[in-house]
Amino acid sequence: MVIPTSLPYPLLPLNSPETSLETVGGKGLNLSKLARAGFHVPDGFFIPTSCYQDFVEHNHLSAKIKDSLRDLNLDSPEDLTAASDKIRTQFARGSISPDLAAALEIGLRWLSAQPVAVRSSATAEDLPDLSFAGQQDTYLNVIGDESLQKAVIDCWSSLWTARAIGYRARNSIPHEDVALSVVVQRMVQSEASGVLFTANPLTGKRAETVIDATLGLGEALVSGQVEPDHYEVDTSKADITHKFQGSKSVIITGKAEGGVVTQETDLSSQQAIPDEVILELAKIGLEIESLYEFPQDIEWAWVSSPHPHPISSRSTPAGGRERGSRGEEGNQIFILQSRPITSLFPLPDGMNPDPLKVLVGFHAVQGIVDPFTPLGQDTMKLVLTGAGRLFGMEPNLENQTAFYSAAERLWMHVTSILRHPIGNKVAPSIIQAIDPGISQAFRELVQNPSLAPGKFKPSLNTIWRFAKFFIPLILQVLKTMRNPDRERQKVIQLFDIQVAKTQARQITTGNLWDDFSRRFGLLLEAKDIFPDLAIPKGVPLVVAGMAPFFGILERISNQVAEITGDDRYKTIHLEIARGLPHNVTTEMDLDLWETAQKIKANPSGTLIFETSSARDLAASFLAGTLPNSTQGAVTEFLDQYGMRGLGEIDIGRPRWREDPTHILQVLQSYLQIEDPQQAPDVVFARGAEAAQQAAEQLESEVRKLRFGRVKTHMLRFGVSRYRAIAGMREAPKFFAIRMMDIIRQGLLQSGDDFVKTGLLANPDDLFFLTIRDLTQIAKQREIPLETQNKIAARRALRKREMLRKQIPRVLLSDGTAFYAGVAAPEDDRQAIVGDPVSPGVVEGIVKIVFDPHGTKLEPGEILVCPGTDPAWTPLFLAAGGLVMEVGGMMTHGSVVAREYGIPAVVGVHQATIRLKTGQRIRLDGSKGVISVISEQ
Repeated sequence: MVIPTSLPYPLLPLNSPETSLETVGGKGLNLSKLARAGFHVPDGFFIPTSCYQDFVEHNHLSAKIKDSLRDLNLDSPEDLTAASDKIRTQFARGSISPDLAAALEIGLRWLSAQPVAVRSSATAEDLPDLSFAGQQDTYLNVIGDESLQKAVIDCWSSLWTARAIGYRARNSIPHEDVALSVVVQRMVQSEASGVLFTANPLTGKRAETVIDATLGLGEALVSGQVEPDHYEVDTSKADITHKFQGSKSVIITGKAEGGVVTQETDLSSQQAIPDEVILELAKIGLEIESLYEFPQDIEWAWVSSPHPHPISSRSTPAGGRERGSRGEEGNQIFILQSRPITSLFPLPDGMNPDPLKVLVGFHAVQGIVDPFTPLGQDTMKLVLTGAGRLFGMEPNLENQTAFYSAAERLWMHVTSILRHPIGNKVAPSIIQAIDPGISQAFRELVQNPSLAPGKFKPSLNTIWRFAKFFIPLILQVLKTMRNPDRERQKVIQLFDIQVAKTQARQITTGNLWDDFSRRFGLLLEAKDIFPDLAIPKGVPLVVAGMAPFFGILERISNQVAEITGDDRYKTIHLEIARGLPHNVTTEMDLDLWETAQKIKANPSGTLIFETSSARDLAASFLAGTLPNSTQGAVTEFLDQYGMRGLGEIDIGRPRWREDPTHILQVLQSYLQIEDPQQAPDVVFARGAEAAQQAAEQLESEVRKLRFGRVKTHMLRFGVSRYRAIAGMREAPKFFAIRMMDIIRQGLLQSGDDFVKTGLLANPDDLFFLTIRDLTQIAKQREIPLETQNKIAARRALRKREMLRKQIPRVLLSDGTAFYAGVAAPEDDRQAIVGDPVSPGVVEGIVKIVFDPHGTKLEPGEILVCPGTDPAWTPLFLAAGGLVMEVGGMMTHGSVVAREYGIPAVVGVHQATIRLKTGQRIRLDGSKGVISVISEQ
């Protein structure tokens, strides 16, 4: 047989420099890169995407595809399967053009007419952020021209498997934007095969290679038919650290006449590959990872004797030995595929694994799991690091190491706390009140030798700097506890004065660049928000409120519970938190209820709320066309609280005054409350009364204790100070939000000015730039095309990050990620448990909510969500209970739930996955247990 020296058009050899994502798809592009880099890739060629498009056009399939996808229910596996079957049936009836058929015949001879593997390669596949692994089909041991043509058509049609259709739709990939290339390669009749991960996909650890191996072809492994061997290699030491020999009960091998055969056996006593091959695979994996500069998921095959044909000779780089091969004389490792491990959580740019660093997710503390805008990240870093001035430090965004960004989210660097002799001991306990999942991670981390505490001897200068901060703070706390009402009013007044001063500086002159420079200057001054007022004036209020809670109420409650043997007293201090006054978030929700009552008093306002969507109501409000009394009532509320919004600590997120849809939606929900006993003001008052009764009940038991009279005085003091001051917990943050809103409105105005002059496309484009970018704009007085391209890329990145479902609570610099919330009991791993933060038991219907915008909670429904911030709390007044994936005793949602008197359990691992909307559950906020009663 004469072997052609070159491939005919349109086929491309694997090492062709003409390959691209658009022509050969993600898998093909990766294979081409491997081949050109000299890795041991079986030789072959690409059938480019243009051939797929020609096939679709030639067989008139476009209209049939669109018709099959019309009105498709993505949540119905049956509908997805039916649509896939219709499309794939049409593909099977199609025919390849004569020109392509002739080219394939030549291509097969070019590969010496050997058996081939035919693999799919879609343009939306094996990408850095979306792998699409397993979405399309592969056909092995294909022999002959006719079989090759059929396999190619089947590959093309596998672009429309049910799983591929659903995956694209859920990841917002337009179907019409996707095409498919086909890879045809010489078949490797492997003795063993498998997958290799250059980072541990379960823990995220980057210096740990994980290998799964089975005997025969790898199809049994990737299709889940076999229990493989499992090996782990510490790549920093080139040591095999773990081995598990699976049953390998299924072996797939090629048949002489084509196709494959499956055999059942038990080879658990036989190691699939020897140790030297395991280590060689790990070495090759690191080389491939270096090529891609990102951890890889690699498919490989191994043969222990020379292949009868030089199956990868055409891919060898000129003058170079193939990488990943042990040579023709002995063991050979072939690389069949490489793709990014998209399940790994990203690390901050430039972060090295050593020395080990510990990062805590800001989302776990603040209850915001959405990504931050670029300017939002920088602004939070600016505000938070500005607090260093209180300790005599002057950090800036360029040199600060306290906060990092990863996956467009903020992370706090806490390594020094865990390495401190005291912090190493107390950090796990202290963080329990913020998030019990973090506490669990810390308890494991303090045992890590890399975080062993060292000797710590502070310098006199350090002692002096801390004394200058803490002594005035403690004195102010004592002053506040002595006269809480006076100090509370004083701080509120100081905050209001500063907000008014800042607002007065928002002057518009009409000069485009001068106005922008002044507004940007206000943003840079945000570094003073914490050190000037929020911390020295606001924090003493928070401490003065929390100290009685933990120092007196909780301790006495536990003493009473222990002495009486009555566990109810363990949580009675939480009941004293109900109906807590002076909380700006609670006051906001009650004001919103009053707004609903004003609307209800006017029949025309009630009618329009009953007959219009929240989106339409928002449009009417912004246009000023609601009925006068209704327009006035909503305006009055937004004048007071319009600076709030979902994810409000991100300066880049819209505020209620810009888009009041959520507020109008909540008002619609409030208007449906007919039972006077369920009215939020009545519920809140009832909570305050219950708190008084709980305090009296506790006091009656305290009198019976030893030194009961003294402890009774302590209890009364603790209750009076806690209820007088603890509600101010939200005040410093509310002050900061008001300040940032002023800055935001100024930048939005400049953004609008830039849009009018053609420099930007959208008024909020500035929030997709960094402080460094804005500094350059202010300096150069222009917005170049490069900057506009940055904005577009960052918008796209944020859109992709919004799809990320699970965010770790703790992230290590070696890639290890801690996701879990409260651990279930050892004897019941299926139990749904969390941290009990608001006592009581309630039964209700689950409502899973990821975004309060667009959500109307029916009275009594149990709100289940990733986390909450103040923008969520209007929903609390209708909720029967609360379940959150993040949070602890003192996080926002927990505190507000207690104040409203609704049972709450937080820190529940994957609550939004394990629970389903429509289920009826029993929520025990005293024990932290969630029980599913029925599915409907």
